[in-house]
Amino acid sequence: MIFNFLKDMGFAVRRQMTAMGYGARLFVRLLASLGYAIQRNVLVRDQIHFLGNYSLPIITVAGLFVGFVFGLQGYYALKRYGSAESLGLLVTLSLVRELGPVVTALLFAGRAGTSLTAEIGLMKAGEQISVMEMMAVDPIDRVLAPRFWAGVFTMPLLAAMFSATGVIGGWVVGVLMIGVDGGAFWSQIQGGVDVFKDLGNGVVKSFVFGVAVTFIALLQGYTAQATPEGVAIATTRTVVMASLTVLGLDFILTAMMFTI
Repeated sequence: MIFNFLKDMGFAVRRQMTAMGYGARLFVRLLASLGYAIQRNVLVRDQIHFLGNYSLPIITVAGLFVGFVFGLQGYYALKRYGSAESLGLLVTLSLVRELGPVVTALLFAGRAGTSLTAEIGLMKAGEQISVMEMMAVDPIDRVLAPRFWAGVFTMPLLAAMFSATGVIGGWVVGVLMIGVDGGAFWSQIQGGVDVFKDLGNGVVKSFVFGVAVTFIALLQGYTAQATPEGVAIATTRTVVMASLTVLGLDFILTAMMFTI
């Protein structure tokens, strides 16, 4: 009984170590494919259009409503301390430092990440990946690399759009609906937001999240079983793993940024 348990445990650990090693090798290959992606920039451009433009509506709408909620909640919280004029600073710092990169990454994982996993998984199920290998075409360079770098380049732009629309949403609620002074709203943002410390932190977070989410989506699709059930399981695993990874990386990056 104990021997069988230890044997099963050993097989499980070895399987996980093998999967981690394969993922690490694939990640290094994708990082090394930057030169190929630059040479075949048309492929990257098409994937940026697919990942970015099609994700833009949900990103902007979500950012606008998050700004609405933050404007409303922030006003009544600051009003208790007589600091309602700082509403713009509160909304902007919350978005550019934290909510913008994190919520964008979660939405990106749910929309673009699942589509990447399903697309790669269906290509594998339809034996298109095998056909490429038979024709001496490297599927990592031809299929995975353009999608990887497109996701990395797209995430910071989407996070910026999310934060910008969120600030506009906070301005609509705070200035137009509640009556906070518009000059104080924008002057607090201008004087309190540091370009490198605040905006720079948000850009770094969104870049790291883009790398993590896109890589997880591609890895799950590339290693999915070539069956409809396998593709479905890989798609679900992409959302779960990407979401947990984003939240974990957010804590690590925030702790590092506040200690530097």
